Amino acid sequence: MPRESLSRALGIGPAHDQATEAVETTMYRALAVLRVVVLLNAIAVSLWRRDELDRPLVAAVVLGVLVAWTAVAIWAYDQPGRRRSPLLVTDLVVTVAAVLSTPLVKAGEFDTTLPGFWVMGVVLAWGIHGHWLGGLIASLAVSLADLAIRSDVEQPVLGNIFLLMIGGPVLGYTSGLLKEMGAARDRAEREAAAAAERARLARAVHDGVLQVLALVQRRGLELGGEAAELGRLAGEQEVALRGLVQGTSRADGAGPGTVDLAEALRGLAGSRVTVAVPGTPVELPAARVTEIVAAVRACLDNVDRHVGADAPAWVLLEDLGAEVVVTVRDEGPGIPAGRLETAVAEGRLGVSESVRGRVSDLGGTATLTTGPGQGTEWELAFPR
Repeated sequence: MPRESLSRALGIGPAHDQATEAVETTMYRALAVLRVVVLLNAIAVSLWRRDELDRPLVAAVVLGVLVAWTAVAIWAYDQPGRRRSPLLVTDLVVTVAAVLSTPLVKAGEFDTTLPGFWVMGVVLAWGIHGHWLGGLIASLAVSLADLAIRSDVEQPVLGNIFLLMIGGPVLGYTSGLLKEMGAARDRAEREAAAAAERARLARAVHDGVLQVLALVQRRGLELGGEAAELGRLAGEQEVALRGLVQGTSRADGAGPGTVDLAEALRGLAGSRVTVAVPGTPVELPAARVTEIVAAVRACLDNVDRHVGADAPAWVLLEDLGAEVVVTVRDEGPGIPAGRLETAVAEGRLGVSESVRGRVSDLGGTATLTTGPGQGTEWELAFPR
């Protein structure tokens, strides 16, 4: 599988967006009800056909494990943070072990395994989280375990295995479609909210700031000298601000396709800024790269402003597969406690908007580590 691990393909890596988590949570809560139903079915069938059990005590122990694991699985799958490789693999191992235990409690030929329909739980759980591939892997593992303990495979057994092999991938495919629909809905809502806010800002800015900038540009050019330079700068800011409120700024219209984030960050290197990036390209959507670079540039601007124009800084890019992490570090005196909150209260939004705001808009996290003697370090993590 090129450029991605199996865990990433199954969706069991670090981060999922909110739409994915919401869809999975809803489906896992429905699965919790099914787990209880099929568990009760397995217990009832074992009691009803207890005369077929050669080792009732062993059967009782296995069923006790199924009861305990059902409770643990319902609890664990309910929280997005716990839906990781250890949980999914353990769920599959418990299920396969329960199937393989059948010959220990049932002598001779048997038409049903001890867990019975209880095995559906892990197949559907893998399908919900890992899409069609996850459902296929889990159903294949359970089916092979079932076939391994039988000396004679009859038509009803093949029918059950066929349904299991079909059900896991189909539910997984449906889960993937629902996640895509949820993500598309969230994007549409964000774009609609952004458009409404842009329209509101456009009215306010046009009536005030843009007119003032245009006046400064015109008067500066008329006065000449240093005033002309101020007029030129005012004109540039007017164009940039007008493009922003009209939705034509570079951040909003970076164009389709992908861009190498590593190469874009190399452009920030200089005599005092050291940039370290992977040896291979880190391809991301162009608009996303534009915003990430802007956030990093804002961090470096803060180094210039608060540490010194000659202060060294370091930028490190890490490609972790499911996410990319950019670390910006300096060796300054650190940010005093409460300073960022004070800046926000005073209307200075450099960190809260240029850094944290951009990162949040991209669905990422911005972690600040600072203090006397340790400088300032921003860790900006962006899901792929």
